Amino acid sequence: MKITRKAYAKINLGLDVTGKRADGYHIVRMIMQNVDLFDTLDFEDNETGEIVLTASSPKIPTDDSNLICKVAKQLQDKFNVKKGANINLVKRIPVAAGMAGGSTDGAAAYIALNELWNLGLSKDELCKLAVNLGADIPYCIMGGTMLAEGIGEELTKVSDLPHCYIVIAKPAIDVSTGWVYKELDSKEIVDHPDIDGIKRAIEKGDIHEMCDLIGNVLEPVTAGKYDEIGKIENILENNGAIRAFMTGSGPTVYAIFDDKNKAEAALKEVDKSRLAPELFLSGPINPEE
Repeated sequence: MKITRKAYAKINLGLDVTGKRADGYHIVRMIMQNVDLFDTLDFEDNETGEIVLTASSPKIPTDDSNLICKVAKQLQDKFNVKKGANINLVKRIPVAAGMAGGSTDGAAAYIALNELWNLGLSKDELCKLAVNLGADIPYCIMGGTMLAEGIGEELTKVSDLPHCYIVIAKPAIDVSTGWVYKELDSKEIVDHPDIDGIKRAIEKGDIHEMCDLIGNVLEPVTAGKYDEIGKIENILENNGAIRAFMTGSGPTVYAIFDDKNKAEAALKEVDKSRLAPELFLSGPINPEE
């Protein structure tokens, strides 16, 4: 049996950190949104019991350190699965980009292997298993537009984002999420984004109000070290973006447009600047629709 899954990237339409747990996890409030940029994963069961992962990019580890393999091993161990799986990953989502590229691949593995191995688990049950391997994986399993709280695993559905165009620009730098949060802990957060206001603006269908409110408490940390982020945002906003922001711990920048021609023109300007070798014209998506 063979199953193919698309694993969609995410952006943060707001990211706030409100505290830190004793175990080191940060307490967050975020609005998460899937975008139409995805990795493709093929799964085929085997009788050997082995998990064999291949990947299109040499940047991707294919041993037991890969989250896809960790998911497979967790399911095998917990449910006494004797079968294995041959898995091939075609990578499109930028690596170390703040777009949950690893987590969304892990989520695709949960959904596909649940079907491949006939485990019969609900999405809620998969999410409870997933949080042990990564705080972003439950969101990636559920997808769409979500308010994420706790460490990211407490999810509340939000109305679909109104139609818009999203330019995604990843500069040629990789950022450690651990470093960003460590730096954040050493500073006082002065400006907390209005997460509830962002949610209300989305539910009203007012994309301009939403953009006025979007904020990310991690951006001052990452953008403070890498001036490429601010430069890319300026190019995008000077070429018709409603607003441009950093997603997650960065360094990827995204910009929201209400006009496709403006979005395409702005993408060309970023391309000319050579500040972001990985560039995409995308849009919001709810994978279940």
